[in-house]
Amino acid sequence: MTHWNERSAKAVLMWLLLPMIIQACAEHGPESSVQGPAQSPAQLPAQTPPQAPAQGSAQSPNPAPFAPEELEALVAPIALYPDSVLSQVLMASTYPLEIVHAARWVKANPSVKGDAAVKAVENQPWDTSVKSLVAFPQILEPMSDKLDWTQRLGDAFLAQQKEVFAAVQRLRARAQESGNLKSNEQQKVIVEPAPAAGQTTTIVRIEPANPEVIYVPAYNPTVVYGGWGYPAYPPTYWPPYPAYYPGYYPGAALATGIAWGIGLAAAGAIFSNCNWGGGDVNINVDRAANINRNFDRSKVQGQGGRWQHDAGHRQGVAYRDNATRNKFAGQTPGADGRSQYRGRGTDTGTRGGAGNRASVNDRSAGGASNRGTPSDVNRVSGGNRGGSSGGGRDAAFSGVGGGGAASQHNFDRGRSSMQGSGFNRPAGGAGGGMRGGGRGGGRR
Repeated sequence: MTHWNERSAKAVLMWLLLPMIIQACAEHGPESSVQGPAQSPAQLPAQTPPQAPAQGSAQSPNPAPFAPEELEALVAPIALYPDSVLSQVLMASTYPLEIVHAARWVKANPSVKGDAAVKAVENQPWDTSVKSLVAFPQILEPMSDKLDWTQRLGDAFLAQQKEVFAAVQRLRARAQESGNLKSNEQQKVIVEPAPAAGQTTTIVRIEPANPEVIYVPAYNPTVVYGGWGYPAYPPTYWPPYPAYYPGYYPGAALATGIAWGIGLAAAGAIFSNCNWGGGDVNINVDRAANINRNFDRSKVQGQGGRWQHDAGHRQGVAYRDNATRNKFAGQTPGADGRSQYRGRGTDTGTRGGAGNRASVNDRSAGGASNRGTPSDVNRVSGGNRGGSSGGGRDAAFSGVGGGGAASQHNFDRGRSSMQGSGFNRPAGGAGGGMRGGGRGGGRR
């Protein structure tokens, strides 16, 4: 009994002490029982700032401008083109999806060449610059095959037009010094003093020797410019396509620097030229209207004859940075423009997820978009990478090369149906043409 009495007394004592223990814990809090001595500010460990992803600079909505060396790497394969052809390549590079459609058309119509090819595509819904390039398949095909390079070239031209022209002039000067740029039966090389405020001391212009016949040179940039001094920015290069450069075969070296290939009767495809003094492109509106019956003269004439990028032909491809996006994406009329401005493509029926789709996707393929992370709403494939020599289509463009002819096919079917029913839409002006996939009217 004594043992049970002792246990009963202890139990009663614990019940009496329990409220006091609970009150003490409530007053002092749990920290005093688990934390050590307080640390002074000097003893507190410094917080590590959050680290950006490995490709943070490439994926930022506001990436750094292209470095001068990177611009040279981008323009290296085209810097020795005739001025008129160069200007049209630069404009067309801002519409990469239309480049894909035009290249497919060329492959499907190999017997239609030169001015005849340009005439054959006058009713297509592409920009005038893209239509003009069907006369130059040796340019159009590599632009389609190397879409990553094409989009980056267009991004650079939209954001840093004057710097792009300055990079071309630096490369031309080097090619001259190396003895690889001179007048001959294919071209005229003209050297002029640069304007006082220019970025170079001289201007090197290149014109066709015969305005009716245009030659497109093919060359290895590491040879023709006398070597390449920027290992971090290797130049983009594609070997000459044998179909357009007879005598060249895969694996052959361009020991002499430049291959000329076949001269093209394509004077009718030329409608612009480089304005070296102003750092922009001059448009001949009459020639442009001959190429594109839906060409809107007012857009150019209102700007003193200077080229203006048309966001309606961008087809939802993301712009590289916010400044370029804000400048151009809001120009597309109606809901199409609002969708682009908010970071979505023009095909609003199938959304690829939050944010802007990364780079050129073939939206008509049905949702096979290559998205970036949701936190970054304006990101492009590759971003601001060091090198520009990515070969062929990278993963960001995989959808384009597949079954992406649907939007173009829809346009062709719609046009045939409307023609069969006797319906004619008036030509000319913005909104005058017919666009595939339900998009806006024909534009320059």
